[in-house]
Amino acid sequence: GCCVIGSVTTLEEWLCLTARNSTDMLSAKRHEGEKRLVNETGYWLGFSLVPEIGPKRFALLHRAFGSASAAWGAAEHELRKAGLEPAPLRSLLQWRERIDLEAEWRKVEQANARLITLAHDEYPPLLKVLPDAPPVLYVRGTLRPDDDRALAIVGTRKASTYGRDAARLFACDLARQGITIISGLAQGIDAAAHRGALEAGGRTMAVLGCGIDLVYPHEHKELAAQIASRGALISEFPIGAKPEARNFPRRNRVISGMALGVLVVEAPDHSGALITASTAAEQGREVFAVPGNIFNAASSGTNRLIQDGAKPVLSANDILDELQIAYRNLHVQRTTAQIAPTTEIETDLLKFLSLEPMHIDELVRLSGFPINMVTSTLTLLELKGLARSVGPMQYSLEVTR
Repeated sequence: GCCVIGSVTTLEEWLCLTARNSTDMLSAKRHEGEKRLVNETGYWLGFSLVPEIGPKRFALLHRAFGSASAAWGAAEHELRKAGLEPAPLRSLLQWRERIDLEAEWRKVEQANARLITLAHDEYPPLLKVLPDAPPVLYVRGTLRPDDDRALAIVGTRKASTYGRDAARLFACDLARQGITIISGLAQGIDAAAHRGALEAGGRTMAVLGCGIDLVYPHEHKELAAQIASRGALISEFPIGAKPEARNFPRRNRVISGMALGVLVVEAPDHSGALITASTAAEQGREVFAVPGNIFNAASSGTNRLIQDGAKPVLSANDILDELQIAYRNLHVQRTTAQIAPTTEIETDLLKFLSLEPMHIDELVRLSGFPINMVTSTLTLLELKGLARSVGPMQYSLEVTR
């Protein structure tokens, strides 16, 4: 290398100085570009582009450094100390040198999309509570607070006329009752569900297995535009991401995670819709199924879901009652979350209580606190309007309307 001190005396020194100045200017420009990013969101975007940094590793880094920007700029030894394993550490170090955050931000803008992170109030609340919630969502359209009154409708791409009609009817009737319909924009049941909600003048959201700038399948371009204007297109995948098979199981967990429940209309054995139903059950969401013709292979998976405990439904009314209970439970959880418990035992008891009555002995067992402390704390929670006595030694969360 060369070092220029004082005046430039040779052509070699002049070329060296010019190259150095050029590098410094490019570096300064890049840093200036990063400063223009909207608060922290651009650094969340950066992490979403790094392979091997998924929701759990990002959460680890965010906790360790307090912000995405601090984690993005952390030194190698700091990242290692925070608990990042060797393979994802190498991936992060390599990719953050390659990624131009300003350029990536422009790609989002050019796709007429925006980024919503877990730190934003607009992030879907039902999805936010899941341990594998995507840190970043790419969105075209609008998300509203009342979208948490949502049902996912899924099923086979190769739907029968019966399946398409059923999906359309359920979506239409539920949308008229203010339920947001969520699906995956696929052919068959998904498309019928979206169209049913749109026909009813309701809201619908499509979760994609590709980048938000792409429409898959291509023939649903017009349908996608209608959904964006009356709801939202949503993806956790980066701009330009192709609809690869490995993306769809990840997509399915978001479909079920944003909804109070999942309705499987028509699905053969080993269908992706059954994966969505299984994921919904793991997430604690309601699972419904439309009974199908026992001689039609397209309904074999749906009928088996009913055998395994999914709730068979014949009309939207069969679903509405269950969704209203789930929604009230969500509303109570939000209300209690807004009132900060003053003691550890209050926090624990609120965590264990639900709308279903629970005996005080069970609360003692779950919390590990003595019965006299549990009894006195329940009395305080009743006074705060957070719990109520529903029978001898039985307590539940208070329903706030």
